[in-house]
Amino acid sequence: MQTVPDEWRDTPSERSDDKGTLPWEGQMLFQRNGTGPPQGVSKDKAHPGKGHEKGVEAERESLMMELTKLVQKTVKESSWWERRGIDCAILAAAFLSLPVAFFLLSSSQVVPFALGMLVMGVAHGVITIKGTHLASHGSLSESQAWGEFWAVFFIEVCGSFTARTGVQAHIKMHHAHTNVIGLGDSSTWKVPSLPRSIYLFIAPLAVPIITPLAALGQLRAHPLSQALRTVLMVSLGVYSQYWLLVHLSGFQSPAITLLCMLVCRAMFSLPYIHVNIFQHIGLPMFSSTRRPKRIYQMTHGVLNLPRNPLLDWIFGHSLINCHVEHHLFPFLSDNMCLKVKPIVSKYLKDKELPYQEDSYLSRLRLFFHHYQEFMVYAPPITELVGVQ
Repeated sequence: MQTVPDEWRDTPSERSDDKGTLPWEGQMLFQRNGTGPPQGVSKDKAHPGKGHEKGVEAERESLMMELTKLVQKTVKESSWWERRGIDCAILAAAFLSLPVAFFLLSSSQVVPFALGMLVMGVAHGVITIKGTHLASHGSLSESQAWGEFWAVFFIEVCGSFTARTGVQAHIKMHHAHTNVIGLGDSSTWKVPSLPRSIYLFIAPLAVPIITPLAALGQLRAHPLSQALRTVLMVSLGVYSQYWLLVHLSGFQSPAITLLCMLVCRAMFSLPYIHVNIFQHIGLPMFSSTRRPKRIYQMTHGVLNLPRNPLLDWIFGHSLINCHVEHHLFPFLSDNMCLKVKPIVSKYLKDKELPYQEDSYLSRLRLFFHHYQEFMVYAPPITELVGVQ
């Protein structure tokens, strides 16, 4: 039975970061733009009098624990199929569709060949986005050993990146320090030198090429054994697809084979980059020394996109319409995030905390028109709010 990890708990027993500061410690948060407290935070809570400080602080301490108990109860009442099985079945279906894709790609006719490209592109997206994300969180197995195996398999063999850096950057930085300036503020997704149209609509197509090159650049900080393993696993994943296209699909030209691989791997690169920037950049930022409690940090710094059948299937609910739930409870699977979504949204709204949602097109328009502000220049911090 899955239990609630300690890092979910908004208590003094939480782990400290490398500087000795509690990850969720601090009472002040920064809000960019606006002159009042964050949406959903009353003025009494943002600027309480001295006589109310103890009561407000006690309430802030208990909010995350109260929500955690509600979510934990739902998790305990859920079957293995709900907790992990549905997501594992989706990943299995992606792998099982690959022989069909290779068969269709052997056709000389345009329609079957195009269908084969689509099937392989979708399968690759499910495996390398949904699979690597779940594997990085250890959500595919309750066994630690199997969890490490799946992390290496999905992140290195399938995703062409280093598992150690992927987990370190995503779990220990992005999740632990969500929207904290200089730590988990999504700076890795910003390329200020690129014009907005190039960044939003063209540059993402190079992600399949950039990813393994970036992995090689990270190997200098790895032990030799792990560096060698990463090189072997990434090479195995890339060469396996190449070999299968040549021997199963009958590709004759190396250039055509590599082009097919690039198209399949880049098929969902645009929404992948978009989703990663839409859900954090442009939202409130936090000080690295004084930050709000975890539940305030995640509800102010994370945004949900609406349900989308295609992206829900390929990216997973935790990256699309349950991103708030995912950041509050990062070890839940995609399906469990969807199951606890009504509980989380109702609780946050009842407690007058923000539950941020926006459409894909709305966020795309926002970033296109405010590209300089969000992606080139650091978002300005205009006001300090919180417990004074």
